[in-house]
Amino acid sequence: MFHRNRNLCFKVVIVLVASLTSIAQAEKVVIAHRGASGYMPEHTLAGYAMAYAMGADYLEPDLAISKDGVLICMHDMTLEATTNVKDIFPDRAREDKKWYVVDFTLAELKQLHVKERTQRRFPQETQLFQIPTLEEMIQLTKGLNVSTGRNVGIYPELKDPGFYEKAGFPFSEMLLEILSKYGYEGPEANLFIQCFSPGTLLRLRNELHVTLPLILLSSDNMTDEQLDEIATYAQGIGPEKKCIEDDPTLVQRAHARGLVVHPYTFRKEITPKKYMSVEDELHTFLADYDIDGGFADQPDIMKRAIEALK
Repeated sequence: MFHRNRNLCFKVVIVLVASLTSIAQAEKVVIAHRGASGYMPEHTLAGYAMAYAMGADYLEPDLAISKDGVLICMHDMTLEATTNVKDIFPDRAREDKKWYVVDFTLAELKQLHVKERTQRRFPQETQLFQIPTLEEMIQLTKGLNVSTGRNVGIYPELKDPGFYEKAGFPFSEMLLEILSKYGYEGPEANLFIQCFSPGTLLRLRNELHVTLPLILLSSDNMTDEQLDEIATYAQGIGPEKKCIEDDPTLVQRAHARGLVVHPYTFRKEITPKKYMSVEDELHTFLADYDIDGGFADQPDIMKRAIEALK
């Protein structure tokens, strides 16, 4: 009997702590997935600027690290899917026939042109853009905040942290140094740090004593026990959409623990057949499932869906 009561008390404490430390969301938020990636090549300054103009609340830079230790905005560990690296450095692929970001200096990366990943969007042959550094992305965001009077945040992802740590780079510390340089400090900072690795987030919270908002990404469903644990170190979860469709109680259970829920990814070109359109899908997630926001390739469409709820 004592054992059961002790477990119950422990869960109550976790819920209370999570509620006290969670980020209060006055409104549902639009997270521009890799910028306005439905309209412009992903992770370009032009794409971030377009997402900003479309009313996004957060701009998402995925992060990679150059050979000389510079954080850049890039989704993949490799370059061939979104740049012309094969044309500029044809002999620099590894044995697996892939060109890794970490094998190139920033100066070399700046010689590349970013191209659209898919054939159904911005013309792939039109290669107008460079790879931005995280600092350039932050400077753009903060500059637009000054010129517009808005307060748009950033939502950086530590991509493949184990890979870069094995390469000798202290990924988390490098990110924290840049965030501190630009004033992103404390629990009220207008950003979320996201990662698929619970160990990375636990290290940020417990070893590096980070008080910035953290989000655990996941492509798997989560039990109550897992949510209890997440609530001890993170402010929210970023589940794949199917997790909520498979178990609609996930949002309610996360909310009960003070966690925000930001699922990924909404895009008009890839909408499940059960929905008439991405607008229909967004309405279901925003109104019926009550998510707190989400990642969208077309941030303007999600912005309108949120406004339609008011």
